[in-house]
Amino acid sequence: MKDTKIYKEVNSCSISADIYYQGRNSPVILYIHGGALIFGARSWLSSDQFEYFRRSGFSIVNIDYRLAPETGFEDIIEDIKDAITWVRTKTIEWYDFDVSNIAVMGSSAGGYLSLLIGTIDIRPKVIDSLYTACQHVGDREVTNGQWERFNYYLYCRQHGVWLKEVTGINNEHDHTKLIQYNPINNITVEFPPTIFLHGDQDTDVPYEQSVLMHKKLKEKGVATKLITIKGTEHVFDQNFSDLQVQNAFENVIDYLITHL
Repeated sequence: MKDTKIYKEVNSCSISADIYYQGRNSPVILYIHGGALIFGARSWLSSDQFEYFRRSGFSIVNIDYRLAPETGFEDIIEDIKDAITWVRTKTIEWYDFDVSNIAVMGSSAGGYLSLLIGTIDIRPKVIDSLYTACQHVGDREVTNGQWERFNYYLYCRQHGVWLKEVTGINNEHDHTKLIQYNPINNITVEFPPTIFLHGDQDTDVPYEQSVLMHKKLKEKGVATKLITIKGTEHVFDQNFSDLQVQNAFENVIDYLITHL
């Protein structure tokens, strides 16, 4: 059973979340969709995945957030922080799941946002990051990035301007500012336990990105695990029935149960 609620309203833009309630005292997964911070929507979470997590005893809060370039990078981050705060303080009016046991999970750009949340003071208990990376746009803020916006993403990649277009930060002149949004440069011993899933043939986000982050967490003494999905590319989890993917998600469940 899915409930949809607005968790934030700003600048005449309503931002929503789908809640899949799994019962009293169930731990919570906050899911953040991918899409390079430019496109995508909470509807991207497949029924196979949320049913899998529900059957394993987890409630799920699947969120949208405002998208670039209409929304500034810092405002996007603020949406994620506000979503976590909303789950912890507001959802208890309707649900009796366990808001003291929250895991943040995301894919691609959602995985990046999950890792970034691990560096600030509202960090969750566990992070699950899937294949993350450390011209059809308008003038109004949006939370539902249709596939037409993919062309703008391709433009950013082909011209090497994604960083500047999405964050507004010039890497050559604002390097210090950029570092504060790079999770690997801001790891402390308080970083949450983190599990990575990444295909070793990923041509969108290099597999080495997860390897480097995993290694850095280990150096800091943070509990971490890296699961390599051999021979797969960027969105391997869309083939959820694949035995290798099923095994990987069984590892995710075990990891979440251990650390929540």
